[in-house]
Amino acid sequence: MDPAHVLGLEQGETAVIRNVGGRITPATLSTLAMLRKVGAANRAGQPTGDWNLVILHHTDCGMTDLAAFPELLATYFDIAAEKLPGKAVSDPHGSVRVDADIALREVSRDSFLVSGLVYDVHTGRVDTVVVPTRGHRTAP
Repeated sequence: MDPAHVLGLEQGETAVIRNVGGRITPATLSTLAMLRKVGAANRAGQPTGDWNLVILHHTDCGMTDLAAFPELLATYFDIAAEKLPGKAVSDPHGSVRVDADIALREVSRDSFLVSGLVYDVHTGRVDTVVVPTRGHRTAP
């Protein structure tokens, strides 16, 4: 699934971070922090205003097949295996809510929105699970 295509975006309109399951992990948060620094270093010609983090998961995701491998998933999320149920690995709507909550809590940005969507691979429908929600600056 190509997130830019699903959302009707053209080359250069967005930065797309892809990983297994489209999940917010410690590595994803690190990538977002680095992109923030890149953006700060290259402000000239950049649009001002809110930064919109769109979390897009999809139905029939291969991530659900990994539920049988809790140790692997625990390592991926950098959590103890007993905390995996809280990640909603087998439920794309639930996982979008989990990841949006993490982003709203952990992303350090002056002005940003977090949205959560689920793409149905059979119908092409995109469901809004988390409406654009304003985040708050958590760190300098």
